[in-house]
Amino acid sequence: MTMQRRQFHRLLTASVSAASLLSPVLVHAQTKTVLRAGDQKGGLRALLEAAGELKNLAYDIKWTEFPAAAPLAEALNADAVDFGPIGDAPLLFTLAAGSRVKAFAANRSDAYGTAILVSPESPLKDASSLRGKSIATNRGSIGHFVTLKALESVGLTADDVQIKFIPPADAKLALTQGAVDAWATWEPYTALAETSKHARVLVNGRGLSSGLSFLAATDSALLNKRSILQDFKGRVERAQVWSYKHPAEFGAALARIVGIPEEAARLQFERRATRWVPIDAQVITDQQRTADFYLKVGLVKQKLDVSKTFDSQFSGQA
Repeated sequence: MTMQRRQFHRLLTASVSAASLLSPVLVHAQTKTVLRAGDQKGGLRALLEAAGELKNLAYDIKWTEFPAAAPLAEALNADAVDFGPIGDAPLLFTLAAGSRVKAFAANRSDAYGTAILVSPESPLKDASSLRGKSIATNRGSIGHFVTLKALESVGLTADDVQIKFIPPADAKLALTQGAVDAWATWEPYTALAETSKHARVLVNGRGLSSGLSFLAATDSALLNKRSILQDFKGRVERAQVWSYKHPAEFGAALARIVGIPEEAARLQFERRATRWVPIDAQVITDQQRTADFYLKVGLVKQKLDVSKTFDSQFSGQA
């Protein structure tokens, strides 16, 4: 009996030793690189999932959703995510603050949904009627940018209004409760407010905003996960093409995945008419114009050369 136990012990020891030699190989073979993706209100994830572009990935994706660009930018700066979608104005704001990120993909959308909203019964008629009024928005957001551009267009400045920096959910509540006179926001919040009859558009972003948004990644992700980011970018571009060929199907999927009514999902999707574009001279020129405006109004303290904030070595549009 004792001999049998010794033989069993030797067999067990040999098996464990063999397993310990093999396990690193097996673990290495089974482990995929993880792409840490930031997202805003489920937009990217919903698009890719609806189009079937999250299938057959050679890497894993860890999604983190943010309510606005500011917390996403903070996560990029803290290296908590590898990349995420961010508008032109908030990207500049975070770059001016010293974040080590670069835009590696660009898209243009109809800027209507980046808008200043008021309650349906508000007496305000246009941007000039905002003098002395309170406006809720996120600091450095595209809503903040459009607010300043709208004021400038009628000869006003930020000193002529009261800008209150409040996250989207709180800003919506503040508007509906009458705690602020206006709310400067973006899609899908604009479409949600309109379709629910909680607000109307006072000023839209057409002619005020370039409509540019980007995928921005940390320097470390661009260095170490470049081929993965390239693959992801291609999937997003293909998914965007698919979405406009299947608007009803995508609208329903967007509503389900993001958790908003289908009417609002369909409105913001069709109205934005997003198209992915190469990072070319026009994109850089438009972004420089936005940076110069931020310098003019004092949101950034020194001139920013935006050409250094792009990685244009990824392929062009799908």
